[in-house]
Amino acid sequence: MGQIIPWNFPLLMAAWKLAPALAAGCTVVLKAAEQTPMTALRLAELFQEAGFPPGVVNILTGFGETAGAAIAAHPDVDKVAFTGSTEVGKLIVQAASGNLKKVSLELGGKSPAVILADADLDIAIPGAANGIFFNHSQACCAGSRLFAHKSVYDRVVSGIADIAGKIKVGPGLDPATEMDPLVSEEQFARVTGYIENGRQSGAHIAVGGNRVGNLGYFVAPTVMDRTTPDMRVVQEEIFGPVLCAQPFGDDDLEAIAKQANDTIYGLAASVWTRNGSVAHKLARRIRSGTVWINCHNVFDASLPFGGYKQSGWGREMGEEVFHNYTEVKAVTAAL
Repeated sequence: MGQIIPWNFPLLMAAWKLAPALAAGCTVVLKAAEQTPMTALRLAELFQEAGFPPGVVNILTGFGETAGAAIAAHPDVDKVAFTGSTEVGKLIVQAASGNLKKVSLELGGKSPAVILADADLDIAIPGAANGIFFNHSQACCAGSRLFAHKSVYDRVVSGIADIAGKIKVGPGLDPATEMDPLVSEEQFARVTGYIENGRQSGAHIAVGGNRVGNLGYFVAPTVMDRTTPDMRVVQEEIFGPVLCAQPFGDDDLEAIAKQANDTIYGLAASVWTRNGSVAHKLARRIRSGTVWINCHNVFDASLPFGGYKQSGWGREMGEEVFHNYTEVKAVTAAL
């Protein structure tokens, strides 16, 4: 089995990949992200200390376009599991065609947070803020598109902007820091480029929108108001602390779901309302692998995680993950 993990949760992603594969009886070659290899290498040492037989778990470092591509294309790899961007996921699918290896993909997202008129705003506002700004928004399931009913929209946007403005941005080793820097110069350029594009497209910056300090890759938590569905910042994954907010005035669940589903992605979503029946009806209409109700970014090892549409193939965690690492065999004998 070949496994390729991203840089945003390096140890967690290694655990998500390795545990089910090993439980299913597979041997693994896992490539760590070039930006964050150290945790995976330490994990390899722990496997050795635990007495795993040689060759069962193999940890590689290297760049995606070389080491990752080799794993995806290698004829002796029967299955490749990848977590990362949709663009790279498509390249892996192409590379896997050589021997038609099985592929599972956990890819990008542009997850909606839908706040209905009756939502408890004391829960929804900080919950939606955490949904986007958790881990500096370097998370595939970040709630980066905010839809709030027009009757509560102004209060929601101002509330999230107030929270964003108070987040302490600084070095990760500082105990007082609440949001540390982006992972690299490349990611910093990507995020600030999107912010500038949104500004030029007519979005209003309610808070943030700027670099923090003169050194490092620090970006202020940003809330963009007056965004429209055609904007790049609304349609494309930014992977940084940028929330794009839009009001809606329709109470029809089909219309609300249509807005939430207006994306190539379908990884996650959250619905905020006091009405449990409405929450489940809307959750059923939203095309995403995970829908949270009155929360966001809540995980459990027993729950499957993965996406619809261009957010991927297959599921991580839960019973579903074992479909990634097993094949069904029928044996028929004449007695």
